[in-house]
Amino acid sequence: MSAYHNKSYPSTIQGFTLIELMISLVLGLLISAAVIQVYIISTRTLTVQQSASEVQDSTVFALQAIDDHVRIANLGNPITNITDASAHGGVVLTGNNIGNSSYANTGYLTVSAGQTGTAGTNGWTGVSNTGTASDQLTIQYKNITPNDLYDCEGGKVDAGIDQWVIERYFVRLATNATAKTEVQDLVLACDAGRVDSANVVSGFGDNGEVIVSAIDQFQVLLGTLTDISQLTYLPAKTYLELTDKPAITTVKLGVIVRSNTPLITDADKSQFTVLGNTQTLKTDSERKKYYRRSYESTILLRNARVMSVTGLPSSVQ
Repeated sequence: MSAYHNKSYPSTIQGFTLIELMISLVLGLLISAAVIQVYIISTRTLTVQQSASEVQDSTVFALQAIDDHVRIANLGNPITNITDASAHGGVVLTGNNIGNSSYANTGYLTVSAGQTGTAGTNGWTGVSNTGTASDQLTIQYKNITPNDLYDCEGGKVDAGIDQWVIERYFVRLATNATAKTEVQDLVLACDAGRVDSANVVSGFGDNGEVIVSAIDQFQVLLGTLTDISQLTYLPAKTYLELTDKPAITTVKLGVIVRSNTPLITDADKSQFTVLGNTQTLKTDSERKKYYRRSYESTILLRNARVMSVTGLPSSVQ
């Protein structure tokens, strides 16, 4: 008999039972599910952090740049009492503010929801992703400093140049985006031009440069000192309807900024408070979920002041 047939095997060697295989399979599935769950949570956390970082960058850098420009509105103007009739007033509400009462492109001026009759190619439309129309802010200033400045589109403003810089901040469709009634791809843009010594406007009225690449709302309130101790904030439309228009001393901005990166989550905030008003995003069943936050900023116009002395003895007044 051959050695092969004489070889003996321990009788104790056995395979896995069906129960053992099922237990192993269940344990493997549980471990796999735990790994997948950790992966999903990590991915969600990463997208939230990335989205929050995008919104923060837009707020810290872009909105701070806007604040810096608005803060110098009315620079170079000897008239410190800014109203809709102030020649070269820092906040441009009418043609009078640019020295041309017949200026027709009112769609390039400071505008708020409810105003009509605006005109101008690429002018204000009030587009937004909420049920409230967006606003537009137009400012102007002259570089009387000893240093060169740059407008919001990056154009150089030579020191001492005899021209006024005019800038408008507004919401428009993103490039190549399609207009629709639901949530749209919107950006916050700035368009800059010049007003010469003859009050002729040039280089103004294009699509502008993108400042914030993803935005849902842009609101503007004009702060007026109606009393020595009371500051009132009004939209441009309401301010223009006043019979006696107080001087504008501050500008308050409110925005709803969104991320560019969609979130991997079921949560999607739809209501935001902007300048004291609750605004709701438009309904859109196909809308991707984004990280959104609202921000506000109050800017004191550096060269605008209102002197009001009341309640003093007659000998002092």
